[in-house]
Amino acid sequence: MSDLKCSANPDVSSRCIKDAVCINTSKVYDSCADKDCLADLRVYLTDCAQDVVDYATSVRVRDVDVLNVFTDIEKVPFNSGYYSIDLTFFFKVTLDVFTTPVAPPTTIHGLAVYSKKIILFGSEGSVKVFSSEYEKKEFDDQLPKTETNPRVVVQVAEPVALDSRLCRPCDCCNNISDVTNGIPGCIKKCFAGQFVSPSTERAVRVTIGLFSIVQLERDVQILIPAYDFCIPTKDCTLVSEDACDAFRRIKFPIDEFFPPCDGDVAGESDEDKKPHCGCKPR
Repeated sequence: MSDLKCSANPDVSSRCIKDAVCINTSKVYDSCADKDCLADLRVYLTDCAQDVVDYATSVRVRDVDVLNVFTDIEKVPFNSGYYSIDLTFFFKVTLDVFTTPVAPPTTIHGLAVYSKKIILFGSEGSVKVFSSEYEKKEFDDQLPKTETNPRVVVQVAEPVALDSRLCRPCDCCNNISDVTNGIPGCIKKCFAGQFVSPSTERAVRVTIGLFSIVQLERDVQILIPAYDFCIPTKDCTLVSEDACDAFRRIKFPIDEFFPPCDGDVAGESDEDKKPHCGCKPR
């Protein structure tokens, strides 16, 4: 393997361009970042979880996980190149429910839903794109043509569970009147039991902190410089050492035992604190 090492200078800036190649890639035409505080979201519960909440004295949110984000994109009338994007976030909420002061809490799971609309620039495209790929048991099957609308890509960081409270259903800011048809089947599969009607006497509301980035992408052809082939520059080393020897070389995780002080943690800059236009919830 040592004979395959590249003799060229690893510093790209000092290497000569050998060729110009055309590649097909995704280009981000527009994007926005949001920091949303989702207050008083209704937690939809299954029948077994609702039975526990009916006798609860208090509730505490343990964890929030993003199950899925549904997207829908449409052109904005009379504004060429701009698109309206509807986003629906589905959260799996893990709750600790206390029924008596001395007994340990009961852990249940529920669903929270949040929707927002944003507008981004995605440019115009009117071509029909077809592609063919070899498929086993198929004879050069043609794949369906792609839409001319740009693709929506949503990146979501791990949500922050901020608060949870017992309440009446009317105290929540969002209520799905028909959970049977209002919750997609793929989301229902993530929960045990059947979702109960929202018209219950007791409900749970949560407050979630959400960081997200939304992008509009299109496939484009870009001409880029090519320096050389990517030849590996090091040998593959077999791991045959003692496990304890490998463990001894790991640095002691001091920060895990002594977290950094407030002045040592990098905070937001003044630019980061400014509001972002065009990416606000409805």
